[in-house]
Amino acid sequence: MPSSPSLIYKIATAASLAPARLSGSYVGMPIDAADGYMHFSTAAQLAETLRLHFKGQSGLIILAVRTADLGDRLVWEPSRGGALFPHLYGGPLDMTSVEWEEIVSVDDEGNTILPEAIQ
Repeated sequence: MPSSPSLIYKIATAASLAPARLSGSYVGMPIDAADGYMHFSTAAQLAETLRLHFKGQSGLIILAVRTADLGDRLVWEPSRGGALFPHLYGGPLDMTSVEWEEIVSVDDEGNTILPEAIQ
C-alpha cells in the first residue's frame, strides 16, 4: 500500500464490544478468531463490506481506528477483487486506538447507512 490512511474501520457488534469496554482490549468478531487476524476496511471499502457481510443486521457499531497506533501488526493483504484490505495480527486491539465509534443505522429494506463522518 503506497500510503496508509490515517483511519481504518472495524465493524463490531455491541455484544462483541461489551468485554472490551471493561478490559480495554477488543478481541474482535468470531470471523477474526477463525481467520487468525482482525478484519478492517478502509472508508472506500466499508459500504461494500457492510452490504456483503452484514445486510439486515442491527446493533452494529463502526470503530474508527488510528493506523499510526497499530505499527507493524497492521498488514495490507489482497482480498475481495484483489483490493488490499487492512488486517491486524498479533492479538487484540487496544481500545485507546479507537478515534471514535458510531452505531450503524439500518433502513426499512435492511440496508446499512454509513455514519456521516465516512460518507
